Amino acid sequence: MKLYSFGESGNAYKCALALEMVDLDWEPVFVDFFKGEARSPAFKAINEMGEVPVLVDGDTTLTQSGVILDYISSKTGKLGGRSAAERREVLRWLFWDNHKLSTTIGTTRFLMNFLPAEKRPEAVIPFLQGRLKAAYGVLNDHLAGRDWIVGEAPTIADLSCCGYLYYPEPFGFARADWPHIDAWLDRIAALPGWQHPYDLMQRAFPA
Repeated sequence: MKLYSFGESGNAYKCALALEMVDLDWEPVFVDFFKGEARSPAFKAINEMGEVPVLVDGDTTLTQSGVILDYISSKTGKLGGRSAAERREVLRWLFWDNHKLSTTIGTTRFLMNFLPAEKRPEAVIPFLQGRLKAAYGVLNDHLAGRDWIVGEAPTIADLSCCGYLYYPEPFGFARADWPHIDAWLDRIAALPGWQHPYDLMQRAFPA
């Protein structure tokens, strides 16, 4: 398998982490997103949406992290929940993450860290951080008294929701403010196959 990705992408990280945790044979293919490669005709021939991640598995090409996570889970029978009801709950959290959490983190983190200061729409950042605070509250409250988002074992719901929360760049998230999220991130990091995003994929901006 090939995962078109770059290290700064939290959505690509979710998929890379899943591939590692289910022990599939895969390799990252670096996409120089910040220099416009994802918008090039060559890349759009792979993904018309001009985004990473893209997973290529033989004749199958998939885009959107939630779809890729579901494919990895379905292909291996791992990380998908233990019943039909749990699978529906996994999907519910994938959709929530994409709508409420990861998209907003990705935008906020980009504005704060990767866009030149003179181009930042400063009023937008506190607005987005306010929305994120509400999302962190939902996740933190849900994790109170439970180890995993769905059921009694880790699933792709956990990998989706954690995708941006290990990054060092500031975007208004402090783990200490959310103790249940903090403990959950430690549990995920203790799982076999876990690696930091910058150890799994090539960075556009090396340290």
